[in-house]
Amino acid sequence: MGSERQRGQRGASVPEAEAAGSRKPQSDEAHSAFTPPLGMPLPPVPEDDHPTSEFAVPEGLAPEPATDIDTEGSAFVPPAGVKTGPQTGQAANFPAFTPPNGIPAIQLTNEGPWQDRMRIMLRMPISERPAPERQERQDEAGPAVPRVLDLILRIGELLLAGGEGAEDVEAAMFGVAHAYGLDRCEPTVTFTLLSVSYQPSLVDDPVTASRTVRRRGTDYTRLSAVFRLVDDITSGEDFTLEEAYRRLAEIRRNRHPYPGWALTLAGGALAGAASMLVGGDWPVFFAAAVGAMLGDRLAWLASGRGLPEFYQFVAAAMPPAAMGVALSLAGVGLQSSAVITGGLFALIPGRALVAGVQDGLTGYYITAAARLLEVVYLIVGIVCGVLTVLYGGLQLDAKLNPEAALRQVDRPVVQIVAAMMLALTFAILLQQERHTVLFATLNGGVAWVVYGALHNTAGVPAVAATTVAAGLVGLFGQMLSRYRYASALPYVTAAIGPLLPGSATYFGLLALAQGNLDRGITHLTQAAALALAIAIGVNLGNEAARLFLKAPRPETEASGRRAAKRTRGF
Repeated sequence: MGSERQRGQRGASVPEAEAAGSRKPQSDEAHSAFTPPLGMPLPPVPEDDHPTSEFAVPEGLAPEPATDIDTEGSAFVPPAGVKTGPQTGQAANFPAFTPPNGIPAIQLTNEGPWQDRMRIMLRMPISERPAPERQERQDEAGPAVPRVLDLILRIGELLLAGGEGAEDVEAAMFGVAHAYGLDRCEPTVTFTLLSVSYQPSLVDDPVTASRTVRRRGTDYTRLSAVFRLVDDITSGEDFTLEEAYRRLAEIRRNRHPYPGWALTLAGGALAGAASMLVGGDWPVFFAAAVGAMLGDRLAWLASGRGLPEFYQFVAAAMPPAAMGVALSLAGVGLQSSAVITGGLFALIPGRALVAGVQDGLTGYYITAAARLLEVVYLIVGIVCGVLTVLYGGLQLDAKLNPEAALRQVDRPVVQIVAAMMLALTFAILLQQERHTVLFATLNGGVAWVVYGALHNTAGVPAVAATTVAAGLVGLFGQMLSRYRYASALPYVTAAIGPLLPGSATYFGLLALAQGNLDRGITHLTQAAALALAIAIGVNLGNEAARLFLKAPRPETEASGRRAAKRTRGF
């Protein structure tokens, strides 16, 4: 009864409400915004009652092919329609946006030296660098980040202090970080400061460490040992941090392979060989050797007193110049110009010049500017020492004639032997390993043969002949370094010794001492052009070796060799 009464009440309320609504006027809000007004025809009924999705494929575009549901799509497969292959000349012709199937991963093969592999990674954009393959170790939960960063900085310090280029130092630091699983690691190398930053993830704070390089030394034996250490770390084997620190401590404790007296004799022999290279005889050889050895001992005395390197070069340049002036005053008929030129060969900082130009050509402009500024200071020190002695000699009426060029004699056998002796003694001064001295000596002899054939026989200008000879030196040095998985500096630096512009430097300084600025600037400009030709030729030979010889490349066919240039000039 109660339910029937309720239904009756509800049924009665409906007509009453309709009657009330008919009496009340309707407002405009009662009409739907999508209802056509009175008098307008109704729109046609759509064929499909379902609404169109905004993600539907528009007309004229083909939908993506259906894939198997059970098979998970790979994020490393290039999208359809993307051109890949060596014909493009680029890594891949990807659009400006991220493809729906992801960007292909890049993995480097383990072929070739670690320098080439890490250099390729450094020249990649950060977003395209391959992540290291992490190996699960039973005894370690993960790499100790502070210790790994400290090891990276110590290795970089030894390489930079030994004269290695900034790009190779960064490659070594990045290789060690990559080997220990620090994929988000960015090393930075300047002339005196090394820094490395590691960020575990995009949401974690980065860990940064730095180290200052205050002392520099020339010891290519230590440099080669560091290269072997980096090669062992990056070889893919389980090389622990404790083993790396032990090897690094052994490298630091090792003594130089040649004693001080051997270096002094090598400096004298280098000056004597250079004097014979420019036309001197055996008496000139011994005079130049004595002057160079006195300069070396005087420089060691200045170094022991704590004087800066600038004053050490001033002291080292004075005895060879004084020996040449003394021979001129004595009137014994010897070539004083050859004696002074031989002493200058032992002092010109060819190693720092090549490293500075190489850093500039590879895009490390701050480090290149600092290295070249160091070269300028050292050359100014040599100029001060030589000019002081030459000015004093002119006051004593020494017969120093800048018009008299060095005697050009046709004795190729003697000059080739002198060039090889110069490279040999230069290698000893650089503290090279004994098994690399022979290759550097042969490379120096080849450089002089090429230069003599082009300049003296074919009449090619000196700058062009020097560039070609230095390019062959760099090419052969890079090939030897790739064969032995070592640094190219021991095979290159000593071999460029016969090409150094000693005679042009001497005649320029002599003209300045006599007040002939035009002639002096002309000779010094020629010397600077020859020095730059040596540096550019060596770098060109290195790049030619990396360009044409087999080098490790990414496993994807679309990836090519990255250029070293950071900008395109605009």
